[in-house]
Amino acid sequence: MVLRRDGVVAVGGPQGLAAADATTRESRLHPRGSGSRDLMRSYLDFEKPVAELEAKLEELRQLEANGEGVSIADEIARLEVKAADALKALYGALTPWQKTLVARHPQRPHFVDYCAGLVTDFTPLAGDRAFGEDEAIVAGFGRFKGEPVCVLGQEKGSTTETRIKHNFGMARPEGYRKAVRLMELADRFELPVLSFVDTAGAYPGIEAEERGQAEAIARSTEACLALGSPNVAVVIGEGGSGGAIAIATANKVLMLEHAIYSVISPEGAASILWRDSGRAQDAATNMKITAQDLHKLGVIDGIVPEPVGGAHRDRDAVIAATGEAIAAALSDLHNMGPDQIRDQRADKFLAIGRKV
Repeated sequence: MVLRRDGVVAVGGPQGLAAADATTRESRLHPRGSGSRDLMRSYLDFEKPVAELEAKLEELRQLEANGEGVSIADEIARLEVKAADALKALYGALTPWQKTLVARHPQRPHFVDYCAGLVTDFTPLAGDRAFGEDEAIVAGFGRFKGEPVCVLGQEKGSTTETRIKHNFGMARPEGYRKAVRLMELADRFELPVLSFVDTAGAYPGIEAEERGQAEAIARSTEACLALGSPNVAVVIGEGGSGGAIAIATANKVLMLEHAIYSVISPEGAASILWRDSGRAQDAATNMKITAQDLHKLGVIDGIVPEPVGGAHRDRDAVIAATGEAIAAALSDLHNMGPDQIRDQRADKFLAIGRKV
């Protein structure tokens, strides 16, 4: 068991790390394995008790597989129950800060995983027809449960190479203008729009500001509101500020159970309020950034349950659950005309905060 600099505990030595990197790749764009067990599993700091139990379990399983020593099946079964109970208790009482860490987990499934699992015949389109391509937002057309849809998603990347390629999911103006271009195409052909949100925020670099970052975010938000076809947004990890709302202004906004959605990161809020980013835990608690808090406040419309231990524990299960939640949301909007779609969306956002 190794504690890395990013605060993640990893079970396995250098060979395990290399094997995990080799098996972590992107979807149709880069298909990534999505079983419940990986070659190496990473643990967050607060998961250390579970990490120790599961490390011991792996040692016992290896001994049993090698036929060494007396039968230890009973001990393995006892430890499996103990580890499962510990994980369930831990995830049954997560603090907002711990949920923030889970939302940022390095092995959490990203947009490309959801796209590969839920969308068939996906054809990505590139460029904003004004400046260039931004791979922080992956967008295109495909079929969801056999029906044609437009799909947008912020992709963080899962390896050093892909994180740099996708700029850690932080889009530049051309990314949002690409999203606008595809939403306008979808509206023209009356196709539903599915958005997958996972970003710490829009890219804050000087060149992005020079190219009109704020205006691009506003235009993308406007394009969402103007759609005559239904749109559904799912916050699958982090939903950060305008970088998220630009593609999440939807008829139905869903969140994964351990995702977060906020106007600023906890670290940023702590730096502004207390001039101390070390108080991020206090900020996270007071900002109401969890799916449970936001559902009570009427900011989101539904919560997609995650497997015990987080989405990274069983990717297939959480992707399937997300697909069912999206299908139910689209079904609710199925018989509405374009004007009704726009009115419902506008009323939803105008109502936020009125009942607080």
